[in-house]
Amino acid sequence: KDNDRLGILGFLPRDIQHAVRRAAQQHCCVCGQSGATIMCCKEDCGRWFHLPCAKEGGCVTQYIPDYSSYCPEHSPQQDAQVTPEPGTECPICMEPVEDRKTFRTMVCPACKKAWFHRDCIQGQALCAGLLCLQCPLCRNMEEFLQQMFIMGIRVPFRLPTWEDNDAFAELGERHGRCNARKCLHPRGREEDEEEGPWELLLCSSCAAEGTHRCCAGLRNSTPSWECDSC
Repeated sequence: KDNDRLGILGFLPRDIQHAVRRAAQQHCCVCGQSGATIMCCKEDCGRWFHLPCAKEGGCVTQYIPDYSSYCPEHSPQQDAQVTPEPGTECPICMEPVEDRKTFRTMVCPACKKAWFHRDCIQGQALCAGLLCLQCPLCRNMEEFLQQMFIMGIRVPFRLPTWEDNDAFAELGERHGRCNARKCLHPRGREEDEEEGPWELLLCSSCAAEGTHRCCAGLRNSTPSWECDSC
């Protein structure tokens, strides 16, 4: 690869043709068909596989430099010497997991109690991104992330999808109206002042309702107020 201005996304046509000819001679260790383009990076292994066959065959590609790929025989394994309790469920999909560590069943390396499906944690990783992915049970992030990278979970460097388009912007807005049954402010429920009888107090428990001091009969010395619901 020279640069992004040459060839196709930086790859010269002759290099692409060479890769195609080489792939035509390689057979996938998973499906047995020709056209395999990914080689196991284990020295002296010699196994090749298709990218679409990797998941089905238990192959692992690490999405971190040097982007190493491994065949099923040489794929990295988790070190934790534990097994799930009978009836253990994945905390993400709430479906049962296998009774041991496998390619499709993984465990948190920190707490060693959270068992989850590979597909489930991969889906969560794509949503959470690098800044928010953590163990769904113990909330460990550093050790958990390191293990997920090694085990071939792709974690994009992006903000979590739940922050797209300011989806939760309303959660950061302060309640700003008087909810008294009869608001006494001459200009309406939306008005408030920094202090005095028209200061707007929010419920000290839920902060979802408010009242002017005057509307609730509160003195200026009263520090807080709680709504009827709380």
